[in-house]
Amino acid sequence: MQYKTIILELLQQRPEMHEQLRKERKLLPALELYAKKLKTSHEAWKEQLSQAKPGSDPSQIASEALEMALKDLEDRLPSGSPDDSTPLSLDEAMAFIRRHTSRA
Repeated sequence: MQYKTIILELLQQRPEMHEQLRKERKLLPALELYAKKLKTSHEAWKEQLSQAKPGSDPSQIASEALEMALKDLEDRLPSGSPDDSTPLSLDEAMAFIRRHTSRA
């Protein structure tokens, strides 16, 4: 799973935040911190969903868990600017993830 890539996309959806982090040379540390949080949340959701839905397909559990972890993280990230009316939707995030993680 490429958590840093996912986080970079989320940050790029918040141009003011992305630019401020970049200018202050804090983009990489923020990227790493948020990626670590996303990974931890994803793993926790996978565990919780596995227990709640025994016998379910592991890839379905992982996908569902990632959606929930992304939603949690998105809710915690600043929106950027007050007039930012195009937040990243879960569908957009999942489409991005599929584009960047499908490797056969």
